[in-house]
Amino acid sequence: MSPFLIAIATPPFRYILLTTVRVSGLVLAAIELWGFSELAEEVVQDETHGFDTSVLFAVQQLQRDWLTPIMVFVTEIGDPTVLVSLSVLVSVGLLVRQRNFEAMTIAIAGFGALGLNTLLKQLFERSRPALWSRVVDVRFYSFPSGHAMLSIVIYGILGYLLALRFPKQRSWIVFGTSVLIVLIGFSRLYLGVHWLTDVIAGYAAGFVWLVTCVLSLEIWRHRRELASQEEHNL
Repeated sequence: MSPFLIAIATPPFRYILLTTVRVSGLVLAAIELWGFSELAEEVVQDETHGFDTSVLFAVQQLQRDWLTPIMVFVTEIGDPTVLVSLSVLVSVGLLVRQRNFEAMTIAIAGFGALGLNTLLKQLFERSRPALWSRVVDVRFYSFPSGHAMLSIVIYGILGYLLALRFPKQRSWIVFGTSVLIVLIGFSRLYLGVHWLTDVIAGYAAGFVWLVTCVLSLEIWRHRRELASQEEHNL
């Protein structure tokens, strides 16, 4: 048995490790987005405004009367409030089934991503695009995209749990989850409420936090497997 797995089985070390992993994930996400701050600064100074604008106008050419309601629906299921509510509902369901650690991790994933996104929006205070009339209401600042960040975290971790539960359908689950996350980000461009760099930044920070949460679940799974093997050997 790996010495690492034996070490993380001890309660003090385990809790310290899990806390460190989660906090480090938030810090790493903030550091990674700090790199995007240089890009945001250039946008504010109109140095990349032409590129961002050209991307949105190119996306606008794809707009169709039949497609717009679909994009509105897609953007609604990626709304941060909806996603945090979803994480709470899933957590409650897991608590009922006595899967306490998974429930706690999903709740932390949702609220952690929301808190970090709010903090970063306040930090950068980037204005949203106003290139054409909006068909959806938007609030707060633009950078990074909360829809992109929360969708990759919440749908990503749910996809991870579903892939563990249904290994034979893992490829389809990963594909479906990825398509959904990409569509949510694209919907923000289609509706003209985010710049491309907002969406990219949201995905970047969200991915770091997603990996952090998944890693904590993997540590927990290995610890549980180790404990099960020890009980079997007794």
